[in-house]
Amino acid sequence: MENTEGRLVDLYIPRKCSATNRLITAKDHASIQLNIADVDAEGRALNTFATYALCGYVRKEAEADDSINRLSTQDGYLKNVWSYQQ
Repeated sequence: MENTEGRLVDLYIPRKCSATNRLITAKDHASIQLNIADVDAEGRALNTFATYALCGYVRKEAEADDSINRLSTQDGYLKNVWSYQQ
């Protein structure tokens, strides 16, 4: 919700899972938020980063590592790591 000045005034804004687009509720204590920093040519971390939020369901089903590989491949952090297999 926004006030008359255009600022967010909600006390709680739920996050969404990056892998499944499910809402991460306040009671999901198994969820994580992972920040992956951008690095320069010398390997030093920059002030920019990519944020991935994973819900507890993804972690429970042992799909967290595959989801992070897929998401980071889509964002250009990894190359030729994730491929769809059925």
